[in-house]
Parts: sequence; C-alpha cells; structure tokens
Amino acid sequence: MKALIVDDSPTNTRLLQQLVSMVDGCETTVFTDPLLVLETLPRSDYDIALIDYMMPGLDGIGLIGRIRQMPHLADIPLVMVTTSDERAVRHMALNAGATDFLTKPIDPIELRSRVRNLLALRGAQKQLQARNQLLAQDLAAREGEIVLCLSRAAEYRDPETGAHILRMAKYCRVIGEALGLDALSCTTLYLAAQMHDIGKIGVSDGILLKSGGYTPEERRIMEMHTVYGHRILQGSNSELIRMASEIARSHHERWDGTGYPDGLGGESIPLGSRIAAVADVFDALTSVRPYKPAWSADKARQYLADNSGSQFDPACVTAFVSRWPEVLAIHSEGHPPLALAS
Repeated sequence: MKALIVDDSPTNTRLLQQLVSMVDGCETTVFTDPLLVLETLPRSDYDIALIDYMMPGLDGIGLIGRIRQMPHLADIPLVMVTTSDERAVRHMALNAGATDFLTKPIDPIELRSRVRNLLALRGAQKQLQARNQLLAQDLAAREGEIVLCLSRAAEYRDPETGAHILRMAKYCRVIGEALGLDALSCTTLYLAAQMHDIGKIGVSDGILLKSGGYTPEERRIMEMHTVYGHRILQGSNSELIRMASEIARSHHERWDGTGYPDGLGGESIPLGSRIAAVADVFDALTSVRPYKPAWSADKARQYLADNSGSQFDPACVTAFVSRWPEVLAIHSEGHPPLALAS
C-alpha cells in the first residue's frame, strides 16, 4: 500500500511518515508544497492520503477537491489533518471529498488505527474492482462467442458472407475511430457490425443466391432480411446485442429517408447503422458478386462521395475517406490486389 503525506511543516511530515510507515510496512511519499504535489499526481498512484488543512498556496480543502477530480484517485481515502475542530471547516472538507479527520496534536495510536482501517477498506475496494473487471472481461468474451456463432450461421447460407462480414466490421471500426468514438464503443461497433446480415438466414436460397436481378416481389422479400435480423437480436440487455439489433434493421436506411425498412432519415438513423451503411456498400461494390464484377477501390470511393448527403451520412463518408490507407490495407486482406483507378 502507498500513502501520500502533504504538510508544509517538515517536522509534521517526518512524524506522519514515521507513524504511517509502521502500519503494515506502508510506503510513504512526502510533499511540503501542495502545488508541487499537484504536478505529480497525474503520474502517481496512492491508496491513502493524509493532507494538512492550513498550507500556503493551496489549503487542504482545495487540494482534496483537486484530487477527487482525478479519475485514478477519485476513490482513495483522504484524511484531513487539522488543528481546527470547527464544524464549518469539517463540513467544507466533507463537501470537497474528505473521508476522515485527524486533529493535531496527533495521537499515534489513533492515527495508526485509522490508517490501518482505511487501508483495509481500500484493499477490499481494489479487490472488488479487480473482480468486476474480470467479470466484465468474461462477459465480453461470451458476447464475442455469440457473435462468432451467429456469424457462422449466416456464413453457412452464403459463402461470401464470412469474408464480407469481417472486412465490413473492420471498416466500421475505422470509421468509428475517425469519428472520435472511444475504444470500447469502437470494439462494440466492430462486433455488432458482424451481425448486420444475420437476417439473411430467413431468406430462401432461391432468392439469396440468385445470380440475376430481382423481381419487385423478390426484392421485397430480400429486403425483409433487415427485419428478420432485428427480430433475432431484439430484446437483449447487452449493449453489444442492442447495437447489433439496430444495425441489422437500419443499415439499409438512407440519409435522405428513402431507404428501408422504416424510411428513417438523417440522425434518426442510429449512428452504428449510418456507419455500417458506408462500410457495407463499399465492401459490396469492391467484391465480386454473381451479378457483377468487383469495382476498383477508387471507383467505390467516388460512389460514396457522389452519394454523400443522399444515401450516406456525410460525416461517416468523410471519416472513412480520412483513413484511406487503413481502408486499402483492410481491402487487400480479403481481395486480390486491385488497380486504384476505374
């Protein structure tokens, strides 16, 4: 365990350091300047802090408030050491985030007992955090297995689907990163996007694998894969499955409101679906299909640009193009090299 001691009196810091070090060999770091300690805190980690109230430059209440604003230290016990037992001072300290108080002159037995108890509490808190992290990792792994199983189910229906879903999901992650989504959101998007066409398992082979164009009735049936996918995935409390359900239903919606199945437009289309629309169309255009040859990457890029603001969210197209070298690298993983010009 590591303890931080901040007091502008060298005599007081030596006493506190000696007493705290006696608690189960606790390591101590001492500062006499509260402004200096602020410079080091972003790079430091502690399990408890003992902070004097009256200090030049920044008093203990102000320092406690600043520490509580730092996410990695927001939960550690903060003990204010003061000569004052005025209720107003204690109230201000509590409002700033103080956990406990010690009154000067320091009672060695009281200090050691309080520090020992607070460190035990901190230890239990860290164990709980570690356990929650393991549970979260286990849940993420299980959700990943669900994605894999559902994706395999779609792959059995359409041999092209397996390679397509991985490339398309990688494109989605690239777009999410370019839009500034955090790492967790990008990972969720990457996994959810892999289930965008899961509803195709509800479409008959005669339509799904048809090499020619669709009749109006066949197209209507084919478009139902969005609704089937939503029905398969809906109702889960999982953020991943919830996003996958949205993407499955809405990745064929258009920015101008003329898409399907619900005719949504603009930002009423979920962001994940707007991202998936760009990724899905780009990969479909640059892939061989029974009814068409593969387009070049540049030709497909031009199609996205030409339809930005009508079929596609302009921000998603801009984000996609801004990461063009990464797009080409993903493209080359699953296709033979293509010329960049049409």
